[in-house]
Amino acid sequence: MSERTARKLPRLAGYDYAQNGAYFVTICTHNREMLFGEIVDGNMQLNNAGEIVLTCWNDLAKHYTQAEYDAFVIMPNHVHAIVVLVEDGRVSDPSLRGAFRPTPTSPQPSPTKPHGLPQIIGSFKSFSARRINEKRDMSGVAVWQGSYYDHIIRDEADLNIRRQYILNNPSRWQEDVEFRA
Repeated sequence: MSERTARKLPRLAGYDYAQNGAYFVTICTHNREMLFGEIVDGNMQLNNAGEIVLTCWNDLAKHYTQAEYDAFVIMPNHVHAIVVLVEDGRVSDPSLRGAFRPTPTSPQPSPTKPHGLPQIIGSFKSFSARRINEKRDMSGVAVWQGSYYDHIIRDEADLNIRRQYILNNPSRWQEDVEFRA
């Protein structure tokens, strides 16, 4: 059995990652390389590669309008984000923008979505890696690990816990499992 087929896939089997709901995502750099800057006094200081990641993340809203982009943080060797997929790409009530919508964990019939979470994250990784490698003059070099971690946010309490984790991540860097001295 090859390494690729033996590896456990991080996605929830049978789950439709294009359906409406909120998702907590962690994306790590290839080999956990400290690529995006450094933490200074509990604050992330982005370097050029970190700035490119930020720009690419912010550009997602222009390309994937069926998603809202909630809390987000860039760390030296990974990013954390909350992505909320919304019906038909529009929130009918502007006061709800960024609000949690419960995510069922059992398969639900849903309208066909042009892009789900895997496509959004894949595009982000591809766009940012290409731009970082252009800047480094290192075409084709891996920037991100092959996959990413996701957690389906089930309720508002879960959403708030994930938001706090993201907001506090830079100040807790030395306790982070991705910390490398």
